[in-house]
Amino acid sequence: MVPTYLPHNTGFNSMTAGLNVLDRRRFLRGTGIALALPWLECSAASSAMSGQTAGRKRLACFYQPDGVPMPLAEDPAYADWAWFPHGNGREFTFTQCLAPLESLRNEVTVLSGYSHPAVRSIHGHSNADQFLTGAATGATGEYRNSISLDQEFAAHVGDETRLSSLVLSTDGGTGTPRGAHTLSFNRSGRAIPAEHRPKRVFDMLFVKSDEDAARRLALDTSALDDLLEDARSLRSTLSAHDQQTLDEYLQSVRETEIKVDKARRWLNMPLPEVNVDHLQLDITMDDPREYLQTMYELIFLAFRTDSTRVATYQLGRENGVGISDYLGRAVGFRLTHQLSHDTKEPGGWKNFGVYCQFLMEEYGRFVQRLKDTPEPTGDGTMLDHTLLLFGSASSAFHLSRNYPLILAGGTSMGFRHGQYLNRAGENPQAGAWDGGVEPWQKDVTHEDIPLGNLFVTMLQRLGVPTDEFAGSTGTVDEV
Repeated sequence: MVPTYLPHNTGFNSMTAGLNVLDRRRFLRGTGIALALPWLECSAASSAMSGQTAGRKRLACFYQPDGVPMPLAEDPAYADWAWFPHGNGREFTFTQCLAPLESLRNEVTVLSGYSHPAVRSIHGHSNADQFLTGAATGATGEYRNSISLDQEFAAHVGDETRLSSLVLSTDGGTGTPRGAHTLSFNRSGRAIPAEHRPKRVFDMLFVKSDEDAARRLALDTSALDDLLEDARSLRSTLSAHDQQTLDEYLQSVRETEIKVDKARRWLNMPLPEVNVDHLQLDITMDDPREYLQTMYELIFLAFRTDSTRVATYQLGRENGVGISDYLGRAVGFRLTHQLSHDTKEPGGWKNFGVYCQFLMEEYGRFVQRLKDTPEPTGDGTMLDHTLLLFGSASSAFHLSRNYPLILAGGTSMGFRHGQYLNRAGENPQAGAWDGGVEPWQKDVTHEDIPLGNLFVTMLQRLGVPTDEFAGSTGTVDEV
């Protein structure tokens, strides 16, 4: 069966759990509006009595298109601008590409030498479709996909939250077969539309029970203003710790609401076109950076309120199509995809690396946010109970092997970090494209490990009973 792609902007992930319980301690109420609250001590105590807080686990997956800088070892740029760290095991050094993660060194594991066996010989422009599925989507002809990692986990925990999963991307919708705008696919291999409008995501954190509430939110009147009276009433019944938690949460929502409003400018930008002077487009360096920060903060709020425990975010589409190709404007570059083509030019590796460094700055900010927030219903931090996967299904130019991968969090599930699992060896296939045969067309020089092995390990520790997923042949015991 060939899965049918939904229209580009079909909207939010429709797999939402029924809103059959609206507990007073979980929601603030205004006129026709309810705002999901963070988990409070009083809520935790009540739920602990009924066994609802045991073993809460979360998963978020992130995708960077276009691969990463991989200069050869003899290239002067190798020392600073090769994406993968230098070294192995716990003896490794971040290059400038991953330098923003240095303060989180003990919270992350970088992996090399992994890929999906079924798609190692296809062009990198098709790779986002199968990053979380491992399916043989093929280069041409009939298109088949399978369930993605996040949806496999959502099938086990999605009924416990209002949203079974949060599916996001910078470009939105589903895209096209082999040109996905979403990382998430259901059990039939059908693409799940991703949301890219921060206002829509923000509103999904509210329960709207009448048309007037939706109309007022659409007019950008602050939802919080309508909820302050109930907040004051609730606050008087809370402990000092819960009062502080509530105040910090409301401030965070307010700040996110402001960012959401600013993000509207980003979404109004015209898409990249051929023969257009892109330098004249009205985009500031703040626009893409604030957009990324807003999307990460919305995921954080969704987790903080237990609105969902599963999220995916595709930072961009492969091959430079879509508004995501403007993300490089945050660090002074015209179009992002072109950075991967221009590595043969003077300073090309550094330019590509500076862009990757920017992505790590914003991703690291999100990881740190989780680390700095105590886990509402258990010991440790939110990061300890949240498993994060950041990566790409391309490494060197259009090469569908040796995926760049970063695993973080999940220490409460037994994950061990502070290491670089170098399984690609000392001489991975790499180098700039000189206009001849591309790296993906060359003979395989190293036999990768199935990425499905990592996926099985992740699923098992997330509590999903499985021994096989995405072409796996075992597990990854080192993490």
